[in-house]
Amino acid sequence: MRRRLRRRQFLTISATSVGGLLVYTLERRPKRVHAQTKAVPQASAIKVRLRFFTEPEALAVAAACARIFPVDEAGPGANEAGVVIYIDRQLASAYGRDQYRYTQPPFVHGVPEQGYQAKDTPREIYRAGLKMLGRFHELSAGKQDARLKEIEGTLFFSMLRGHTIEGMFCDPMHGGNIDLIGWQLIGFPGPRMSYVEEVEQYHGRPFRPKPASLSQILGHPVRPSEDDV
Repeated sequence: MRRRLRRRQFLTISATSVGGLLVYTLERRPKRVHAQTKAVPQASAIKVRLRFFTEPEALAVAAACARIFPVDEAGPGANEAGVVIYIDRQLASAYGRDQYRYTQPPFVHGVPEQGYQAKDTPREIYRAGLKMLGRFHELSAGKQDARLKEIEGTLFFSMLRGHTIEGMFCDPMHGGNIDLIGWQLIGFPGPRMSYVEEVEQYHGRPFRPKPASLSQILGHPVRPSEDDV
């Protein structure tokens, strides 16, 4: 039987709409600075290959994530961190297929600490949720909030909210937290294994290291688990 190939889908975003360096004004208000601003006067477009979503689906999910974790006076939000890219990669991976979870019946409703216990995979949960969202990205902000209010008791919304937070603060190798924008926001220095060299150097003085990803700390690229075959 000939395998049916899925047509490649891409998400086109502005280079200046994601990531950046956070600097703070005298009033302690965050401002994003992009490295490409001076080199490229006009914002260039970036085409990101999608692994699970179609482009309209990715736009709808991105808009929903932006309402869950919006830009405000505290700093950037889900779109600046590239959260939808993180979610797309996770759903396309073994996680999306529920490869690592026991999915055989009987399915018993357990206690909250046991987590999700039913049979639907994350992919199937999102497929059902996308039908509830519809063309979410085309709605006004007020209608978007109303739509999310309608579905906030669903498993899909709970999963989407969790994935939004994960994509905001994950290591960038997983697709989210572009330019470490999430870690800049909360002052997280990255997965550093030791501070032995800094203990004496900064003794008695504040130590605020610049955030660094795992690949930056190790000095070589790191292959994320979702890219494993």
